[in-house]
Amino acid sequence: MRYDTPSLERWNSRAYDSSFGYVSTQGAPLVDLLDPRPGERVLDLGCGTGVLTAQIAFRGADVLGIDGSPAMIEKALAQYPGINFIVGDGHDFTVADKYDAVFSNAALHWMSRDPRAVIANVREALMPGGRFVAEMGGAGNCAELTTAMLTAWREYGLREPELPWYFPTPAEYAHRLEQEGFVVRLLEYFDRPTPLDECPGGAADWVRTFAASALEGLPPTSWSPCSGA
Repeated sequence: MRYDTPSLERWNSRAYDSSFGYVSTQGAPLVDLLDPRPGERVLDLGCGTGVLTAQIAFRGADVLGIDGSPAMIEKALAQYPGINFIVGDGHDFTVADKYDAVFSNAALHWMSRDPRAVIANVREALMPGGRFVAEMGGAGNCAELTTAMLTAWREYGLREPELPWYFPTPAEYAHRLEQEGFVVRLLEYFDRPTPLDECPGGAADWVRTFAASALEGLPPTSWSPCSGA
């Protein structure tokens, strides 16, 4: 998606990069869409461990990475000491100086508490004529995995978990953007099958990494980090 103007402590940064490195790899074309230029100021919202932030910096932009997970920011700072990273929440971040662009890969769907506030903050961070280039999960994302989760919860007689994501339809998100003053220049809704080849525990690893909040409060016998259940 590209628009022009008229995370959490539970994250395991090591596992994220080793078993789920595809998140950054598949986001690389988004940097091409951003097309950062030397001297531009770019804010990377939901930067994770900073892999794509570093790619933006490599192209000559002055980039700031923001993520809600202190563990992710700690690793980003260790890996890329010449780049600025800070802990921040997309729902309430502010910046002292305006940016030419805001970039976000695989992060906006985690900012589910108030998507409108996130978009408003992005708009406020941009200078006039600035651009917002982002990728996020859309309606139907991870449907097979979430259906399997909900089925398992029902089979064990557990209360249905509250899933932590915001997966809007293209029309819904475009409407939210336009409400906050963006002009949508490009929005693409596409399938991206993602085999869990790098995850030793397969779907169980995915649940523990991306749906950990759904496991909170479950009886210890319901699941085990070592059982793959």
